[in-house]
Amino acid sequence: MFTALYRPPSDQVCRLTSDAELTAAISEPGGLLWVDLQVSDEVADARLLRDVFHFHPLTIEDAVTDRGDPAKIDDHHDYLFIVVQALRPYADGEEIASDEVDFYLGPDYVVSCHREPVPAIARYRERAQQEPELLERGADWLLHGLLDLLIDDYLPIVDAMDEEIDRLEGEVLRGPDTSVLQGIMLAKRNTLRLRRAINPQRDIMNRLSRGEFDKLIRLESQIYFRDIFDHLVRVEYLVEAVRDLADSALNTYLSAVSNRLNEVMKVLTAAATVFLPLTLISGVYGMNFQSNQWPPFSAGWGFPAIVGLMLFIAVASLVYFRLRRWI
Repeated sequence: MFTALYRPPSDQVCRLTSDAELTAAISEPGGLLWVDLQVSDEVADARLLRDVFHFHPLTIEDAVTDRGDPAKIDDHHDYLFIVVQALRPYADGEEIASDEVDFYLGPDYVVSCHREPVPAIARYRERAQQEPELLERGADWLLHGLLDLLIDDYLPIVDAMDEEIDRLEGEVLRGPDTSVLQGIMLAKRNTLRLRRAINPQRDIMNRLSRGEFDKLIRLESQIYFRDIFDHLVRVEYLVEAVRDLADSALNTYLSAVSNRLNEVMKVLTAAATVFLPLTLISGVYGMNFQSNQWPPFSAGWGFPAIVGLMLFIAVASLVYFRLRRWI
């Protein structure tokens, strides 16, 4: 299933629906063709890329299969094959997911391929239909617009992750539990996923902006790819900041758990210290004494005296601990 927008030379933007129309549009010099292909049938979609555009079989395999490929750029002389990652909308408490988007950039065409709907591409298609001038500045400008929207969707996700870390830090201070730890570890995993997505794409934008592909990327367009590169550098910096916040939240969680354990151990140690002399006394007087030894077991005041001594030692120990602020 594809959507094709074509701007003929000195004419209005129109939609193409057949392979024959695509072939005619490619053959006509001076126009600009954008084909957005959402892969649903690998065989049919591969045939379209092979028979109409004559792309290399290896790039077609990368574009139509559901195997996720890392971001990369390949130069095939007459066209560029670019693989990037589009992030799905982010929800708190969920892992970040991405969709592979493949681009073919030719002298007068751009082909975008993806298996799932990509909101950024849909938004740009609507803009192109409402603002035909977007398709009047060349294929490299069209590619820039698509990539720019894909990268712009990264920033709201990073901001949402930052707010999630702040919420987790507040929960840690209120009372650490297992769910908070799971949230922190999920945030750390998400930052790692973002770094893996950003780093290779940053290198791609750097190559597009420095004149390495001057046959397809005009000099006046290179600065715009440099702007995308700057956006990725900024997003990478923010991701590193979120990662540091996640590490800080984890350290806060571990410190809170350690402090809670110390408080529990303090109480248990104080209780054991109070009962230790009481256990010693009860053990000594629980031995088999002779009746002529002190205190005589036959005397009526012997048992109350020992119990009173034990209570005095317990109260004195607790008062002493309290004065020393140990409890």
